[in-house]
Amino acid sequence: MDTGLTSGLHTRFLRGLERSGGGVAVHVGDEVLTYERLNDLALLWGGALAEAGARTVGVLAGKGVTAYAGILAGLYAGATIVPLRPDFPAARTAQMVSAAGIDVLVADERGRAVAPEGVPVLGSTAASQALTAPLAPSSDTAYVLFTSGSTGRPKGVRIGHAAVEHYFGLLDARYDFTPDDVFSQTFDLNFDCAMFDLFCAWGAGAPAVVLPGGAYRNLPRFAAERGLTVWFSTPSAIDLVRRTGGLTPGALPGLRWSFFAGEALTVRDTADWRAAASSSLIENLYGPTELTITVSGYRWDDVSTPQVAINGVVPIGEVHAGHDHVLLGDDPDEGELCIAGPQMTPGYLDPADEKGRFLERDGKRFYRTGDRVRRLPDGLAYLGRLDSQVQVLGWRIELTEVEHALRDCGIQDAVALGVAGDAGTELFVFYTGGERPVLEMVRALRAVLPEGVIPRHYRHVAEFPLNSNRKIDRKTLAARAAEILAPVA
Repeated sequence: MDTGLTSGLHTRFLRGLERSGGGVAVHVGDEVLTYERLNDLALLWGGALAEAGARTVGVLAGKGVTAYAGILAGLYAGATIVPLRPDFPAARTAQMVSAAGIDVLVADERGRAVAPEGVPVLGSTAASQALTAPLAPSSDTAYVLFTSGSTGRPKGVRIGHAAVEHYFGLLDARYDFTPDDVFSQTFDLNFDCAMFDLFCAWGAGAPAVVLPGGAYRNLPRFAAERGLTVWFSTPSAIDLVRRTGGLTPGALPGLRWSFFAGEALTVRDTADWRAAASSSLIENLYGPTELTITVSGYRWDDVSTPQVAINGVVPIGEVHAGHDHVLLGDDPDEGELCIAGPQMTPGYLDPADEKGRFLERDGKRFYRTGDRVRRLPDGLAYLGRLDSQVQVLGWRIELTEVEHALRDCGIQDAVALGVAGDAGTELFVFYTGGERPVLEMVRALRAVLPEGVIPRHYRHVAEFPLNSNRKIDRKTLAARAAEILAPVA
């Protein structure tokens, strides 16, 4: 189909349609949707949205046909799309719908049950004259994603068509994806990395396979049955697969690319994944939502990476071409990472949210990531969030350093937190793996850390809680630690 359109996020799907029209675009459970069928459905719904004059379309649906067709339909209609979660509290969803100025919702059954009153809902039974071809984007904004913000209030981030065009252009040049690949689709659709899952797959004319929760119980079997060749998830998924016995050597032979983003990726986790996926190239991708999915990347090397890693964390690599970056602080080689360039958001829905988040320097506008990094000969090393430093009894402590020391002492994984106690801020550690005597852990830490940096409190857990984006939920752990330390009345 020749639409005459050469830009816009939807053109990646059109490219896949041209390459693999009869091939699978999305595999959800037992349901398979071809490029042709998904395109027909998106054109039908897009016609209804265009007829309604929708400029901002909310997609209130779980990972399924409604969500994927809804995303494309909104783009086809020239609208801005806003992915929403039907399992979020209804009041929070209503707040996001209002903040984004959503005209129409595309919702599945669960989404319709929590849709705010007064907003038209387009469901699977909608009928309208179909578009014969997608419209040109009527807005510079391709999509809006909500992050919680420091206050917990939903904060809408605008991402432009030009930003995603630059981003996916870089990925096309860097990776050799083809219609023969099969992509995992692990991320929820309100998480920016889901756009990588979908539009890398669709740009290549390949299928995106949704992973049900049960797939992690035997990932090697699921990966083999679905023929997965490209994997992308948060690093927390590695431990989940490990605990279910899925990281034995050679267990994931079909993978040729493995990507991780959203959290610090440890050397230990990467080495274990590499042993299971021995034919796979592995990359650690980095980028806040405000910089369009990911804005740097580092390719793992079995020999050199462990030698350059700081605190056992895989580097985040070089910032994408076309971008400038500065390190804010007293040390020119270490500080807060600030980035300017074509992938940067034009701003938030509420301009008040921009306070303190941007830096003007040399006539350019930089986004302040809030992440501390250090320069390496071949890129950047991630040191942690600015707020991951705590002060205990006069000691300035890097929590990532404590976590690394614990892993080096034989702990499977650890989360260190600074928690307010009777004597001020105290270090509290949650750890996984076999339960260990506290005295044994303290003795091991004393061999590598100063006395003032040794945590006082330890709590064994079977696994770390994960938030809605499948990252370790440090807020929940901090609340649990505060509850444990709270004085008894």
